[in-house]
Amino acid sequence: MTLSSTRVPGEGHLYGLAALLFIAYLCVGMALPTVPVHVSGTLHFGNLWAGLATGAAFLATLATRGRAGAFSDRRGTKPAVVRGLAVYLAGALAAVASGLSGIGALPAYALLLGGRVLAGCGESLVTVGGIGWGIALVGPARSGRVLAVMGTAIYGALALGAPVGLALMERIGFAATMAVGAVLPALGLLAVRGIPGIAPQPAVARPSFRRVIGRIWVQGSVVGLQGIGFAAIGAFFTLHFLDRGWSHAGLGLTAFGLGFVLMRVFCGSLPDRIGGLPVAIGSLAVEAVGQALIWGATDPGSALAGAFLTGLGCSMIFPAMGREVVRLVEPAFRGTAIGGYSAFQDLAYGLTGPLAGLVADRAGYASVFLIGALAAAAGLAIAIGLRRNK
Repeated sequence: MTLSSTRVPGEGHLYGLAALLFIAYLCVGMALPTVPVHVSGTLHFGNLWAGLATGAAFLATLATRGRAGAFSDRRGTKPAVVRGLAVYLAGALAAVASGLSGIGALPAYALLLGGRVLAGCGESLVTVGGIGWGIALVGPARSGRVLAVMGTAIYGALALGAPVGLALMERIGFAATMAVGAVLPALGLLAVRGIPGIAPQPAVARPSFRRVIGRIWVQGSVVGLQGIGFAAIGAFFTLHFLDRGWSHAGLGLTAFGLGFVLMRVFCGSLPDRIGGLPVAIGSLAVEAVGQALIWGATDPGSALAGAFLTGLGCSMIFPAMGREVVRLVEPAFRGTAIGGYSAFQDLAYGLTGPLAGLVADRAGYASVFLIGALAAAAGLAIAIGLRRNK
């Protein structure tokens, strides 16, 4: 069964919303491989600083998930997406300024870091608002499908944005590439007007963000552990290829995204059909194999195959475990729960960059992917435990 089968009311708008997220996330995809290359190659900072610049956006997203979820619950999902796109745009413009000639390396890095923080804040609002909006459009019974559709748009954009960003950077430079990226959230702000908003749920006594986390932390830990593999590819796959002298350095996220999108297209309804935990268990096993293959690769083809397998494995874990989370909470604070759940993935993304940069400085880039394999194996053990206790 594909994502397009068994259409339900509101699904047309769901795909319109997914297209909007695709446009917005191209901005993110273009920055992922170009930021570390710019920091290490142009500004001449080390891997720790390159990883920090990459991870700063994810850390900012982590820090603002709770507020983004509460804003979405109280003010509505559409206003959350609109505000997020506007903050995205501001972050992209800061990145443009950081790449202009005549700026010293330290001020340029500070501007870039600020832009990455703004990008993370925008992503927090867009993701939480977009997912909550989609679930409201088609109903919570199809939450797994909504998460799959949204994820397909997001990671498809990341996969396309990576090689596009590197190609543009080679031809027109970093600042101009970021300027192209700034156009994308602006287009999203124009497109969002055509999708109907959903009124927020009536005001109720809302639990604290910490209390919501207490309900979902086990499921969140699984999605956090799987996120380490993607973060490793996003921050260090290109540098790993350049370090080895291999060609096609920009295709790591493309290979990942191809596997990711194919799995979402052909298996996007699996969590709603057979349950989230069985899907997560199989997916984590595949991700662990993919990361191990990159770690042990002796040629670019093997490494790209590992990235593809990582994409296949990572693809369904977020919607699979997310379906379990949606079932645990009431609709009135679904946005807060989604924000809390997503925060675990943000934590993995944010910490992997700088910490893996330290590891790469001492043990080489390949070691980063060994960490990704071990993390996926740990997530697999937790998911198996949840399945046995269910």
